[in-house]
Amino acid sequence: MSARRKLDGASAPSDRAIVDALPHPVIVSRADGAILVVNAAAEEFFGSSERVLLRQRVADIVPFGSPLLALIEQVQESGATVSEYGVDLGTPRTGRRVADVQCFPLSEGDEGIVVMLQERSIAAKMDRQLTSRGAARSVTAMAAILAHEIKNPLAGIRGAAQLIEQNAGPGDRDLTRLICVEADRIVKLVDRMEAFSDDRPLEQQSVNIHDVLDHVSRLAAASFGRTVRFVETYDPSLPPVPGDRDQLVQVFLNLVKNAVDAIQSGPDAASGEIHLSTAYRPGVRLSVPGNATRLGLPLEVCVRDNGPGVPADLVAHIFDPFVTTKRSGQGLGLALVAKIVGDHGGVVECDTEPGRTTMRVLLPLALPIAIAEGS
Repeated sequence: MSARRKLDGASAPSDRAIVDALPHPVIVSRADGAILVVNAAAEEFFGSSERVLLRQRVADIVPFGSPLLALIEQVQESGATVSEYGVDLGTPRTGRRVADVQCFPLSEGDEGIVVMLQERSIAAKMDRQLTSRGAARSVTAMAAILAHEIKNPLAGIRGAAQLIEQNAGPGDRDLTRLICVEADRIVKLVDRMEAFSDDRPLEQQSVNIHDVLDHVSRLAAASFGRTVRFVETYDPSLPPVPGDRDQLVQVFLNLVKNAVDAIQSGPDAASGEIHLSTAYRPGVRLSVPGNATRLGLPLEVCVRDNGPGVPADLVAHIFDPFVTTKRSGQGLGLALVAKIVGDHGGVVECDTEPGRTTMRVLLPLALPIAIAEGS
């Protein structure tokens, strides 16, 4: 038997096994829309079992008038591959699901049209990961320069104002105090920007993400989030994540603080609710800097609020420096979140609509201690 049919003495995998191994949803339908084949990813995507899907037509599982139906007709008529980007395949059952669609006919003599979906959120995770890290790095050099070139003159200005204050009259003392207050405010801003120039390697350890979230929720409930109801839905079976506990606390404290601010700025502040959740989501693998292999990011941590949502024109840039929805905000909090999550080899993304905003952080899992030490 040839090497193409045999690999290390094992039988070649079946066509079904290959289709089920694909990470993207795949459907094979007849020209009339009747579903012939679905893979495991398609079952998960449409929230139905293979048995249920095979009794339906494509039109039954997508929104009314979906462009996907027109694509299938186009393939049937032309016999060529067609693609469409950003097709909304969401239904009340599955929620909003946007995917890139590719349709192509089976080989000559075989009846059927293959529909392959690539959920847009996967591609968006990769794009946002690179964009967020690039945005954070873009202010790194500027932060280092500002720290040196601004803080030193500010110290001189503040010292001079304090000397003047000693011999100034009551009216002039108000001005010198104003100078000191504003100088201190600028120093705090520069201090926040200095966090971007910290390129020291992480002192990684195995961190229990639930301990981090418990600490953040207790801190928030005792201070800035006293008027908000916290709901926690955790998967207790999750293993640790590799990282720096203090930095992860900073990440989720920033996300929770932003959620509280959003709720308090909206019309339903009295019924504000923040939902913290963790889950295991296999299947997401991304290339990250400093790692030659594609890294799995199966640990999902979500911070969801019922505030008014992020304006549509800001969603794509929400993790860029100096982008903010707050009147007095400086736009560095989420940029710092993106940097820290990126330093941990993870991804952060935002899904938003009026009354529901979810900040989703995907992180790798820690290797067992014994394996890590032996490697």
